[in-house]
Amino acid sequence: MNPEVVCEKICELGEGPFWNPSGKLICWVDILNGHIHEWSPASKTLHTLHVGQMIGAMAFCNDGNYIAAMKDGFGFVNRKTGKVDMIANPEKHLPENRFNDGKCDPAGRFWAGTMPISEDKDSGSLYVLSTGNKVEKKESNISISNGLAWSLDHRVLYYIDTPTLKVVGYDFDIETGNISNKRTIINVPKEEGFPDGMTIDNEGMLWIAHWGGWQVTRWNPLTGKKLSAIKLPVSNVTSCAFGGESMEDIYITSAKKGLSKAELEKQPLAGSLFVIRQSGFTGVEANMFKN
Repeated sequence: MNPEVVCEKICELGEGPFWNPSGKLICWVDILNGHIHEWSPASKTLHTLHVGQMIGAMAFCNDGNYIAAMKDGFGFVNRKTGKVDMIANPEKHLPENRFNDGKCDPAGRFWAGTMPISEDKDSGSLYVLSTGNKVEKKESNISISNGLAWSLDHRVLYYIDTPTLKVVGYDFDIETGNISNKRTIINVPKEEGFPDGMTIDNEGMLWIAHWGGWQVTRWNPLTGKKLSAIKLPVSNVTSCAFGGESMEDIYITSAKKGLSKAELEKQPLAGSLFVIRQSGFTGVEANMFKN
């Protein structure tokens, strides 16, 4: 499988890709620059929204706009104007933290976690934003809140706290959004790179991007076994998502953050968005936020 560069846009810290089926767009963020990027594979055009603060993640809303987890908390972003309407900041008392990865669950709630900008302690938490703009904390003592995915039967939430080198699973109650019975699903060997963003395919297998690992891998969450790997020409691979008309293209974000001048010379594509066309696997459409 050969990864191709999607467009010339290089991100400092590209993250959170998802496919917008109605607009036929691949969307992703550049966390540190506060950018939302939308690329149309059909017209080969890039549209960028500037939200004016760091943005960890976003999801599509059923009204056609975005819900986002930003430096100052949760907010709506108008897709046409880029106008941001903040809703809630559960970490007003923790200015040294920022939001990182986030996704919507199958019931339309938006889950997003935080992390210390310094990346040196476990001051992060995992939150969920529900209809009516209600925010609830679900987990504490998180270092770098990352990949989220739900099993195909909606009974398990898979979750990554990057420095732990693990994917954990929780029993998930779709009616209430409650999580329980935390257990380790996958142990990632350190030499593979740190587990970062994650998605799931239509066979229920997990795809994980590896920070410092030059790869995206596919795992069976029932056995904890690695099934395959896709190598990339960049070390800091941040997340992955399926897209395209048939949901068979794999889009992969990356970062140039933290790389030295010498490393960047060896990795000129660091920070690019990559695609593997017609991967032979099919993804699951991203859930929408119900507001």
